[in-house]
Amino acid sequence: MGREVTLPLIVDRQGGLHVSAADVSKLLRTVGGHWLRMVHAGHETLDEDTVAALTIELAKLADRIDVACIAHSSSAPEAPGARRPHP
Repeated sequence: MGREVTLPLIVDRQGGLHVSAADVSKLLRTVGGHWLRMVHAGHETLDEDTVAALTIELAKLADRIDVACIAHSSSAPEAPGARRPHP
């Protein structure tokens, strides 16, 4: 059960630390999946209904993060120097 998770940190110009939204979304889904595998393996200390409910909520949060990122990406102005393909 002692799996190590590494999230790459992004340092901004002011020294603030950030984590990629895609990495956070993946982490949430991974945690839920790990819990479900533990339940299916017969881990007696885990309640199946509680794990299922928590896993669903983690997936919903990951979905909201993904949707927000997609919305942000599709509404972001074009990067300087980027070229659009010719029609």
